[in-house]
Amino acid sequence: MPRTKETTLELDLAALEHNYNYIRTKIHPSTMFLAVVKAFAYGTDSVIIAKKLEKLRVDYMAVAYAHEGKVLREAGIKTPILVLHAQPSNYTMVIKYCLEPSLYSPRTLREFIKTAKTQKQKDYPVHLKFNTGLNRLGFWENDINYIADQLVDREELKIKSIFSHLAASEDKSEEEFSKNQIKSFEKIAEEFTSLLKISPFMHILNTSGIFNYPEAQFQMVRSGIGLYGYGNEARYDAKLLPVATLKTIISQIHNIEPNESVGYNRAFTAEVYKKTATLPLGHADGIGRQYGNGKASVLVNGKEAPIIGNVCMDMIMIDITGIECKEGDEVIVFGKGHSAEAFAAGAKTISYEILSAISQRVKRVITGA
Repeated sequence: MPRTKETTLELDLAALEHNYNYIRTKIHPSTMFLAVVKAFAYGTDSVIIAKKLEKLRVDYMAVAYAHEGKVLREAGIKTPILVLHAQPSNYTMVIKYCLEPSLYSPRTLREFIKTAKTQKQKDYPVHLKFNTGLNRLGFWENDINYIADQLVDREELKIKSIFSHLAASEDKSEEEFSKNQIKSFEKIAEEFTSLLKISPFMHILNTSGIFNYPEAQFQMVRSGIGLYGYGNEARYDAKLLPVATLKTIISQIHNIEPNESVGYNRAFTAEVYKKTATLPLGHADGIGRQYGNGKASVLVNGKEAPIIGNVCMDMIMIDITGIECKEGDEVIVFGKGHSAEAFAAGAKTISYEILSAISQRVKRVITGA
């Protein structure tokens, strides 16, 4: 791959395929696989990623909002798409683009029935989410009778799946809580299927759930962050490959004398002679101010260079004292050779945040196609 000449986000589709194949080794061959492509496929490019995943024959994809699914359908994606947080105001769009909504409350169930009836739908596929402890979205166990009453003699809907979400599947200290969530979900599923006399498929595992609780894979699992190269644990990170590598270049190099300051609000003042480099990306590109003032580092010719001073809208400054480099040299912000998890950790945040924050103005370049 030629060295970059501007700020780019390289998307390695071979790494995506590797991650998918690795995660599949952790589940039964018959278990369905849902690939999460919300938030521009975790800050990459949802269309590029979805097209690759469709070639890999994933069983489902998931987005957060209806318009994300619309974009994929307009790009030609045929795979079933679960909309995790569809709003009633978008239910007509959901139906128009053959998306499958998650219904998670009495209100959303009533509103979707109403829309489906208006649209003259029959057996429209929907998914019911149950709350087992995350306390974010979901029906409660005591809503089962209400759901059953709403569906009596209804032809508009077909319950495709019931699912829930683990709250702390990556945290070994919360193993008891996670196992109790799984037990709660099994109990809900048994009551639900017994009362409604139907057999929807079930799913509760996210990426860390797949790795830590494979016994609860049921008929389908869901993976987001794992597909993009991060397993929330060092031993799994070592088996996965970063899909996204954010690169930029050195725009200008400065020699800073003692007591000189760098950047807005003079947030950095040199105590000794320093050499700094200015890079063409900033908080408008997703590198928030929390990464400044030494909280995160980038790689310059294989060596770590801390971000100094406040992050600007379109620029960051780094300390390159003692590093052999010149203007125009390539810099790796995160990705191959410099994990997004490590980059984020200095600012006390997580890989999910830095990955999904990368602005759409950053040029995407495909590799490994």
